Amino acid sequence: MKGIEVNNVSKSFGDSLALKQVSLKFEPKKIYGLLGRNGAGKSTLLNIITNRLFPDNGEVTIEGLTSIENDEAQNKVYMMSEKNLYPNAMTCKEAFKWSKMFYQDFDLTYATKISNQFGLDISKKVKTLSTGFSTIFKIVIALSVNTPYVLFDEPVLGLDANHREMFYKLLIEKYSDTSFTAIISTHLIEEVSMILENVIIIKNGEILIEDSCETLLKSGYTVSGTTKQIDDFILGKEVIGIDTLGGLKTATVIGNIDKNKVPAGLEITGLDLQKFFIKLTNEE
Repeated sequence: MKGIEVNNVSKSFGDSLALKQVSLKFEPKKIYGLLGRNGAGKSTLLNIITNRLFPDNGEVTIEGLTSIENDEAQNKVYMMSEKNLYPNAMTCKEAFKWSKMFYQDFDLTYATKISNQFGLDISKKVKTLSTGFSTIFKIVIALSVNTPYVLFDEPVLGLDANHREMFYKLLIEKYSDTSFTAIISTHLIEEVSMILENVIIIKNGEILIEDSCETLLKSGYTVSGTTKQIDDFILGKEVIGIDTLGGLKTATVIGNIDKNKVPAGLEITGLDLQKFFIKLTNEE
């Protein structure tokens, strides 16, 4: 299996350049985080992979097959987006059956099971669902299609904390059982960081980072202590974030550290992916 390969893809909307010669690869059976600020090009990239948009230049292949107007390639991919593309007059149950017609491996039993877990009434029409349950409806389909590649564009929009946690739990369970590739585009970096294997950070239509989450998180650390201790410790170091609460201070630092040489009273923990993302994507 060759995964999804994006080769020198560019896309403009009028005078606005959404993607600039983007090249990257999504390997089989991994969980990716596609991270970027609003307008960075995340949704444009996902829409190009799934033929909802066509690139101005470049090519996308899915397991070696060209993606453009190729049913064999597109049947390997499913995208959950903010838009609900199912007819409003359909009930959720009818939409599940309709999905089965297009995706032969769609699991109706599993879809019904996790709908019950989320509290989704599948007898309701799609158009009557609240924002939160509309998102849940789309999550249920995305987790039930059983395609090798599932793209999640802002998958927890409108969900409360309990339902977000349930989504992450079900995603990991599904991934453990069937080992598909999940690509998650989200703003909730702190929440999703614990389940990501690889991270792609995009800014102004260009790829800044494409690496394993483990490697990125080893590129720095967080240090906590009293204000004076931290101020002394971070002198000359690359600090990307500072938080202060009363007399306590926490700094996020890029670079390696020898824990045996850390002064007494300081606590060292792992790098915060969200702070790292904010530092990388802040405008100059």
